[in-house]
Amino acid sequence: MDTLPLLVLSILGLKLNIKLLLLLFFTLSLNAKERIIALSPSINEIIYAIGAGEQVVGNTEYCKYPKETLKVTKVGGYFSPNLEKIIALKPSIVVMQKNNHKLAQQLTKLNIKNQIVHIDTLDNIRDSIIKLGKIFNKEQNATKIVSDINSSLKATKGIVKDKKILMVIGHNTSLAKQIFVVGQNLYLNDIIKESGNQNAFSSKRKGQPILNMENIIATNPDIVILLTPFIKDKGLTKKELLEPWKSLPISASKSDSIYFIDKYYAGVPSDRLVLFLRDFREILLKDLKVKHK
Repeated sequence: MDTLPLLVLSILGLKLNIKLLLLLFFTLSLNAKERIIALSPSINEIIYAIGAGEQVVGNTEYCKYPKETLKVTKVGGYFSPNLEKIIALKPSIVVMQKNNHKLAQQLTKLNIKNQIVHIDTLDNIRDSIIKLGKIFNKEQNATKIVSDINSSLKATKGIVKDKKILMVIGHNTSLAKQIFVVGQNLYLNDIIKESGNQNAFSSKRKGQPILNMENIIATNPDIVILLTPFIKDKGLTKKELLEPWKSLPISASKSDSIYFIDKYYAGVPSDRLVLFLRDFREILLKDLKVKHK
């Protein structure tokens, strides 16, 4: 056989092999793409932050960041996800927190892959970011996020020391009862401790601490931080929320050391923890200046 026909056949064979390889590559890429359902704002934000947001096909009504997430199909609320809606979206994986343990069992019976992550303590948050990075092949991005959190946390150290800090969750126009505060089992408590200070409220109980005015006076905090992410939605002003604190016989009121963090990320442990830590650091710096006046 002539050399030329052999060369032509070789070229044709090479082109065919390349086409097959490309087809195989695109098929594998397509198969590798996940269909993710995120069942909490924190999980949703982390998944977007590590670069897997385009694969999110469902999340909850409370998932509002980033803006792209508003267009994603909602499968219910934080504590009440709809199993039928979840199944209809044909997810390859459903990521949830431990409060959805019963749902995880139901999904497992239906052969739907699911993953429970813990985001209560600071260590758990960092571990969960790394875990999700591994699951979705975004380890480098996840590691960078954790590194940024660690750097922001380090920047809060030593600004003020041994201060009793009370973090209050909610929008209270009265301090008579039902005052939700940060206890010992949350990442916010870890942040206070890492800064070189202490939580004004101390208890070994694991439940959500709910105080009244007498309890607050007993803690006698040096600094009070009001976490009010929905202040605008509720039509309230900082003045209205600050008013009931002014007359309390506590150190924070006497020294005007009552501050606000009113951004939406207050209370959502995700990559935006760096923004919360920035705000927390600014509060500590402000308080340092107040004490030196």
